[in-house]
Amino acid sequence: MIENKEVKFTPLIQFNEFELIHEWTKNFKQYHPNLLKGIGDDCAVQQISENQVLLTSTDLLVEGVHFDLSYTPPIHLGYKSAMVNFSDIIAMNAMPTSITVSIACSNFHSFELIQQIYQGIQIACDELQVDLIGGDTSSSRKDLIISITVNSIFDKEKIVYRSGAKHADLICVTGDLGAAYAGLQILEREKQVFLQNPNVQPDLNEYDYVIERQLRPRARYDMIRFFNENQLQPSSMIDISDGLSNEINHLSKASKLGAVIYQDKLYSDYQTQKVSELLNIPLTTFMLYGGEDYELIFTISPQKYNEVTKNKDIRIIGYMTEQFSEPMLLQLDESYIPLKPYGYHHFGKS
Repeated sequence: MIENKEVKFTPLIQFNEFELIHEWTKNFKQYHPNLLKGIGDDCAVQQISENQVLLTSTDLLVEGVHFDLSYTPPIHLGYKSAMVNFSDIIAMNAMPTSITVSIACSNFHSFELIQQIYQGIQIACDELQVDLIGGDTSSSRKDLIISITVNSIFDKEKIVYRSGAKHADLICVTGDLGAAYAGLQILEREKQVFLQNPNVQPDLNEYDYVIERQLRPRARYDMIRFFNENQLQPSSMIDISDGLSNEINHLSKASKLGAVIYQDKLYSDYQTQKVSELLNIPLTTFMLYGGEDYELIFTISPQKYNEVTKNKDIRIIGYMTEQFSEPMLLQLDESYIPLKPYGYHHFGKS
């Protein structure tokens, strides 16, 4: 007689993305001693010679999850697909050298659409002098899927991890915050207006900056050049893909330190502020929890204050505290609240 055993199925919504990665990969062994860093940072790091390492990262963009073709020009989609991968390498204080591109598409997608995606990828590669070295193409039942793997061969001593922050280090952020999320809100709003009345033509000129930040983000490779020119090396670094609050929590956890962020030091563009008022969403929500800005958050020794502040696009927003604890936000009324990792999570749990 066959015994019927009840099979337990656990909904993915009970986990966030990082818990899933941990559970699915925790039993994997490391077989090669040249692997300096595996899962847990922006890139994997493998030593390939005495002084050089190979950095590798990969990202997946799925139609309906990461992009909407109804308002995303395919050439911008290709550019963004490459830049978000370049940003992972840049967050390690390195520059990308090569990529592979894999695309799955259906009969609903035209030859010209995919060609324009590759044109966008080529523009990004030309901008940073990155080689396309391979990839794969497959059919899909419906949705377009883009997977890019990026590599870099770089100086071992210049690599920056998430885990290197020290007590009292300054927390710095590049650029402005929340613009990409603001752009997404405007695009989604205009899409709903169009669906209700296709004769209405949207006028998006007053939101051109935030829309460009959403559709055509640029990785901050200029900061790597600034660091090199001024002989600066951050103690830790990460890029803002899932929101400032998420990334600060990653740095804090990896470095086993706490953090304090000053709300009055967070900076947003005028258009982001306009969208906040228009949609009646607190500006802090955009700056702390809006993803896809691809700005850099890094920590650096207080002794480097003068050198860092030479760059007007870098703002000091807080500092690392001595003991590992939940990062805190110092609000405008001088009260502290926990800085929860409420950025974007794929399966619903924060």
